[in-house]
Amino acid sequence: RRMASLSCACVLAETPRLLAAIMVSLKLQKRLAASVLKCGKRKIWLDPNEVQEISLANSRQNIRKLEKDGYVIRKPTKIHSRSRVHRRQEAKAKGRHTGHGKRKGTANARMPVKVLWMRRMRVLRRMLRKYREAKKIDKHMYHELYLQCKGNRFKTKRNLMETIHVRKSERAREKAIAEQAEARKAKAAAARARKAAARAAASNEKN
Repeated sequence: RRMASLSCACVLAETPRLLAAIMVSLKLQKRLAASVLKCGKRKIWLDPNEVQEISLANSRQNIRKLEKDGYVIRKPTKIHSRSRVHRRQEAKAKGRHTGHGKRKGTANARMPVKVLWMRRMRVLRRMLRKYREAKKIDKHMYHELYLQCKGNRFKTKRNLMETIHVRKSERAREKAIAEQAEARKAKAAAARARKAAARAAASNEKN
């Protein structure tokens, strides 16, 4: 019994050495495979059932042959799904998840006043430019309204459009009034001329 226990102890003591002899280092093969397959070493899979054959491969050509046989494989890329992110972004677009508890910066940090001002100015100036090119407003009205935009007179495009329509209607009315006045003046002048001619004709008859 004592001899049996001693032999068991000897075998147990020798087991790590035996395992070390059996286990083969495939560090080189993994590095060569990573080079051949153009990926990192962590992406390389070596067939555990063909360790002896893989360990004999010491060149890139041998690695290519093993790859062809299916003993060396490049692992597929792990998919990092964005579906949850997309779902959350869609919800945020609707206004969800944006309450007081979700806000970190100040209102001005989250959406600067300057950015809003720049956007508004660009929208209004683009509209003025378009109206001027379409001959809807002349250069004088353009300049006047441009300065008023800069002075924060108009909050939206609709305000600016309404102002343009009002100005144009006022100008049309003034022009019509001026034309009517001119027509009355011309009519009065013609009447005076007729009266003067009549008087001259009457005085000639008396003489």
